[in-house]
Amino acid sequence: MKNTRLDMGRLAAMDTVRATRLLHRVREETLAGRTPPIAPRPVIDASWQRMARLGLHPDQGTSSVLLRRDELEERRRTTLLSEVMRTLTGGLAGIADASLQIMVVTDEHGRVLWRQGNAGVLRRANGICLEEGAAWTEHTTGTNAVGTALALGRAVQVHSAEHYLHTLHNWTCAAAPVRDPRDRRLLGILDVSGPASTFHPAMLALVGSVAQLAEAEMRERHRRSVERLRAVAAPILCRVGGRAVAVDAYGWTAAVTGLAPVDRVPLPKSFRAGRVWLPSLGTCAVEPLPGGWLLRVGEEAGAEAGAPDAEGVQRVVLDLSRPRRWTVAVSGPAGGWQQELSPRHAELLYVLALHRDGRTAAELAEDVFGDRTRTVTVRAEMSRVRRTLAGVLAHRPYRFREEVAVEVLRPERPGDLLPHSTAPAVRSTGRGTTAQGPDT
Repeated sequence: MKNTRLDMGRLAAMDTVRATRLLHRVREETLAGRTPPIAPRPVIDASWQRMARLGLHPDQGTSSVLLRRDELEERRRTTLLSEVMRTLTGGLAGIADASLQIMVVTDEHGRVLWRQGNAGVLRRANGICLEEGAAWTEHTTGTNAVGTALALGRAVQVHSAEHYLHTLHNWTCAAAPVRDPRDRRLLGILDVSGPASTFHPAMLALVGSVAQLAEAEMRERHRRSVERLRAVAAPILCRVGGRAVAVDAYGWTAAVTGLAPVDRVPLPKSFRAGRVWLPSLGTCAVEPLPGGWLLRVGEEAGAEAGAPDAEGVQRVVLDLSRPRRWTVAVSGPAGGWQQELSPRHAELLYVLALHRDGRTAAELAEDVFGDRTRTVTVRAEMSRVRRTLAGVLAHRPYRFREEVAVEVLRPERPGDLLPHSTAPAVRSTGRGTTAQGPDT
């Protein structure tokens, strides 16, 4: 066996005690700078070298400072992984439980967001700080499936003494990255971990398959969102009369007129309504659409740039004049669109219309719930609102963008403004005023 390399199939075929002793000896000899009886797997050897360069001590613990509960909830709420948790848990949680293991989901920074599985193993995991809010990068916990998968951007299995830290030698883990199919951005890591005695080489393939299944679900969700955008954009493009393309927030094309169709238009990270130069299209007049943007291309955009609306100035009409049906309408040079609002979203947009300088999450929580501590709920609701209104809404603080003209249509009687609302901001400002008709 000397000078050959380990592989998971060979380890699985060995007696458990013999395999464990071999891994320990390989690790000890390699870290001491001597030639081991069999070479470690390349992925493990490279990780051990990274750990040595970082100065991590093999005897250090795995403890880390946990995220605060509100920060953990915020990360859960804002990650796209929350939308596919049913797929992830349905594919792995039951198997992990039955095989005396646990399923772990982290964010792109290696912070544990969720974990499920065997109750006894969950308790054991607390002893190595494999718990919600903990950090599991290589920098914090050495060579491990989560951290090494993050470092390499691919699926990794780490077993027993392949872990750099002694504390983890009684564990085995298999992890795979989950990526956003819209831009291939890393969203986080899906992992199955358990006692070393539960090791099986097939677990890596299973974890990878479930990660791919989650990505496929996100891809289908994206396809449906592009279809919705196309339904809104098609009649607008018919009225444009020039070259234009409707794209989602990631630049994926929903509809096009006067141009050769492309799958995607690269957009800069900082993108907003107005006049913008794009490498692939040239000068464009940009207008918001629900879940995306309308890009009017070329001479038409430049020729109209002197007109007030052509610079991207949008008009938003918040119609609260009816007792049970509230809408928001967005219009610009190329046309407009409208959508109905839930009672909560109507309240939030009304407050933002009153406070054009913006409101923090705590201030909105006070405005809507009378409780400044309900920031997690506010952020969740504002995240949903901004999915369609990102083009006219900004955040930090939450507000309508400066270039947007906002009009609020109130009912004739002040008492009919959002009549079922208990929001302090609505009770104190909306119903206590004698103003009628539109407010701007």
